[in-house]
Order: sequence, then C-alpha cells, then structure tokens
Amino acid sequence: METLKFECETGNYHTFCPISCVSWLYQKISDSFFLVIGTKTCGYFLQNALGVMIFAEPRYAMAELEEGDISAQLHDFDELKRLCLQIQKDRNPSVIVWIGTCTTEIIKMDLEGMAPKIEEFIGRPIIVARANGLDYAFTQGEDTVLAAMAHRCPEISTLTNTNKCIPPLVLFGSLPNTVAQQLTRELEHQDIHVSGWLPEARYEELPELGAGVFVCGVHPFLSRTATTLMRRRKCQLIGAPFPIGPDGTRAWIEKICQVFNKTPHNLDERESNIWKNLEDYLSLVQGKSVFFMGDNLLEISLARFLIRCGMIVYEIGIPYMDKRFQASELQFLEKTCQEMSVPMPRIVEKPDNSNQIQRIRAMKPDLVITGLAHSNPLEARGITTKWSVEFTFAQIHGFTNARDILELVTRPLRRNNHLNNLGWSKLVTEKSFVF
Repeated sequence: METLKFECETGNYHTFCPISCVSWLYQKISDSFFLVIGTKTCGYFLQNALGVMIFAEPRYAMAELEEGDISAQLHDFDELKRLCLQIQKDRNPSVIVWIGTCTTEIIKMDLEGMAPKIEEFIGRPIIVARANGLDYAFTQGEDTVLAAMAHRCPEISTLTNTNKCIPPLVLFGSLPNTVAQQLTRELEHQDIHVSGWLPEARYEELPELGAGVFVCGVHPFLSRTATTLMRRRKCQLIGAPFPIGPDGTRAWIEKICQVFNKTPHNLDERESNIWKNLEDYLSLVQGKSVFFMGDNLLEISLARFLIRCGMIVYEIGIPYMDKRFQASELQFLEKTCQEMSVPMPRIVEKPDNSNQIQRIRAMKPDLVITGLAHSNPLEARGITTKWSVEFTFAQIHGFTNARDILELVTRPLRRNNHLNNLGWSKLVTEKSFVF
C-alpha cells in the first residue's frame, strides 16, 4: 500500500517574517500592547504588512535599535523601561508583549533578564516572545507568543477540578471571536463544555491550566505551545486533525468526543449539508492539480481538504513540520488520498525554491499556492498562483467557513476561465520559463 513520501531539502525559510503575528494577536487580545524590538527594517515591514491605521491607533509599536544599541555601546534597560512606562501611561494595557526580532538574537539582548525587573517597576506583566525570522517561519510567531503566554495562565484550583468525571477542556490558537464561538457551539452540541481559549479576548481572562486539563489545538503550527502545555503545565493534549474544511472539522469533533466518552450525533448530516453547499465550487476544482511551495504551515491541512474536494496535489512544501503534533492530520491525509484514489503527494520540508521551480516546470500544475515573493515571477511565466498568506488571514476554520477556502482557491481559476472566454489565454513558451 502506498504511503506518504517525506523529504527534506536545505532551503531557507522563504516566508513572511513571523513578527507579522502582531497584526492578528493585538486585535484578538483586546487589552494587550505589543512592542516589537528591532531595526527600522522591521518597522518598515510592519507598516507595509499591517497597513497604516488612520482612524484608530493600533496597540503595537516599534522600539527601534540604533547603531549605538547594535554595537553594544548603549544600555537598553533604561530605554525599554522608559518606553514601557509611556505605554502604561498612554494605553494602560493589561499585558505588554515584547517581540524579539533577528537583531535582538544577533546582538544577544537579554530580554528575559530585563523583563521581570521592568515588570516589577511598572506593575504590569511583560511577556517575552522570540519571533525572529532566523529561527521561525511566518505563523510560528503566534506559536512563540502563545507558548510564553501559557506560562502566565493561572493554575487550576482544587475546587475547579473536583469533578473528575468531566475534566476541563481548553482550546488553543488565535481565531476571530466569531469563529471561536462557532467551534465552541459545535462542541456544546455534542454536550462538551469548553472551559476557555488560549488566547482569550482579554488577557485577564486566560484559562486555568494544570494536571487534569485537556487541551486541543486548532492550528497546525502551534507545536511549541502544545509542548509547553504538556511539559510545563502538565496538561493532556488531544491529538486530532485540525478543524479546516468540513472533513477536518468533523474529525476534530469526533476525536474530542472520543476522549470525553461522548457519542457524536448529527455529524453525518452536518457534514453532508456543507458538501452540498459547496457543489458549485467543487465542479471548478474537480480533477485540477495544485502544488504547495510552502509558507504558512497550513499546507498539510489545506492539501487534505483540497484532495477531498477532488483535486490532485503534486507536492506539499512546508517550512517546518512537527510530525508528532501533526500525526493525526498526516494519517488523515493518507486516508483521504486512499479514499479518493489519488497518488500520495510528496511532502518536502524546508524546500529549496530552485528545485521546486524545476519540478513545477515539469509537472505543470493548474495552481501553485505560494508566498508573495514568488507569485509574480511565476505568473509572468504563465503559472497560475494563489497567495498562501491569504489563507492565514481568512476565516477557514469550522463547518461554515469551508466555502471561504474554496472561494480563495478558485478565484484565480475563475479568472483564467473568464480570460479564456474573452480569448485572452496565457501564451507561454518554453524559452520564457527561465529563472
């Protein structure tokens, strides 16, 4: 029986910088303030990635390191203390999160050593998260923040944990409040109570953690958070596929029900109705091929869903993968390929983009899902692309958001159909495919 093929190349992280996690975390945690400690380049990136807020001042800022800081001629402690005092005075947040960048790693800034002293001085918790692009891929910025935040969650009290028959369940992963509520309601329909989320909408409402608490993730890129919850906070991890697509959402609910000894009900009908609602999109992707270059660590889950929709996945490039945390998702991907009678895709960790481009040239996929840097060069050579970053910012979790995934996937395919109807087909010669 055919199985998944794993390879590892020696490419760099060709992804967005992980400090961009600030863009969704500061909105999710409404009483927070994020201080990014880096150079002017980091500031320019944040301005471009997050946009300029004209009507509302966002809850993040840059602490720009000058040449004197980088050459270790100045003491950073006093300046960071001054900035945190100003943040406390102007914004009065419940928590300040320091985001370390590549520069803080290179010059060995002792952020963890300075934070407790300044925290005591200003009377506000300061969380240090390393989100530099040297060590982490795009979405792993959230992973480092949540792993640091897990240490600050209160310990579960004896009174809270007296009912051993119904252990607490905490879900981890940052989602828009509406999507988090949808998933919470889906579990409530199965008579499973969600005790809290990491993160919550307010830092002061972080869930209680400790021995006897079950935790389950909603993002494939939160392996560091999962490890922290298990090893440091003694929680029990529920290893499930991720709730992306109707198939993944059903499997996620079924796994949680299994752990809580609940018999899931109405899931057949629930999933079937969603698939019926997607039929107009499914007709567009049926038999089409897709190639993932790798960017946001959502690739395995998205590939599994698209295969279930009738697509053929040639390759799944992924910057980094923890096989233990994604074990259930990998098994589900393999099972989906067998059920749909399609070849198993090759999974390439840390892909080398030059090698990938040669494979794209040979395979000629209908769609390449890639980062922003490669999209325009591929499009110029007649290869249809979709920005992977759009899946990061879109609402793609749960039953009701499956349509949004296919809306993103089919948009370039529908554009090509419209151009073909107008007689404007893409003309690409073999000689033009030079990189």
